[in-house]
Amino acid sequence: MHPNFHFSTVQVLWTLTFAAQLVLLVVLLGRDRIKRFPWFTLSIVLMALRLVASRLLFGRMETITLTAIFVTMADVSAIVGFLVVVEMARRAFAPVRRRTWFAGALAILVVAGTALYFWGPWPAWKTLTASSPMAALQLMQLGAQKFDMLVDLLTIELGVLVVLFGRSCGAGWRSHTQRIVIGLSTASIGQLAVQGFWQLIALHAVPHSQAEYDRIMGLRDKLFNANGVLYFAIVVWWIACLWIDEPGAVSTAESDDKNTPHPEYLTAETVDGLAGEPESQEPIGD
Repeated sequence: MHPNFHFSTVQVLWTLTFAAQLVLLVVLLGRDRIKRFPWFTLSIVLMALRLVASRLLFGRMETITLTAIFVTMADVSAIVGFLVVVEMARRAFAPVRRRTWFAGALAILVVAGTALYFWGPWPAWKTLTASSPMAALQLMQLGAQKFDMLVDLLTIELGVLVVLFGRSCGAGWRSHTQRIVIGLSTASIGQLAVQGFWQLIALHAVPHSQAEYDRIMGLRDKLFNANGVLYFAIVVWWIACLWIDEPGAVSTAESDDKNTPHPEYLTAETVDGLAGEPESQEPIGD
């Protein structure tokens, strides 16, 4: 007798992703990482809330109300995603001079904005300026999609810069900052790859029968599921990386423990020596 589980691929991915996000939040809280990465933590919270909302609200509310809720959450998530990019850039390139930092940020923003301008079709101006509740929701949805795509492009650029120059600025391979950025960049690459591939299919694939239409939609579901598997793997990667302390912090603590004498082994000579040490020394030479 074999057990029969009535779970679809989407349901399994939803459950695994939501559980992984909860575990990641526990790690961020328990290992005291929230103070260092507050916007990254908030982005994980928002993604978990969107997953819960999609499960609890879908099919239980009116279409317009449901659309307004999800579009608003998408806009907020896109804004927070941009703040995550800024947060990671500041963490990765903290020693860089402010003028250089702003010049680099402007350069990657121009490159990402140019790529966004030529990516995909843009709606007509009349559609954007129409005054109706549905038109407002469509404008908000367009803003969320384009701004989210801009964040993905910026994240990929930041990932390349961190991998190339992060080590010289203190954000090496084993640092939490670089590993978070690598995960974000990988997720952005997967997201843009799925969007680009699906746009090519939608433009060139013309179904002539119901079977061809079902095959195209099945391919779309496989693409989205593959992207979901990739994101789940990234969350697991973040859990493992953020659970482990950075090598610099561990080595510093251990060196402090080794250099500090234990109170039980302080002798009279040690106390006299510590008391006789000068508080400050003049630099050698003029």
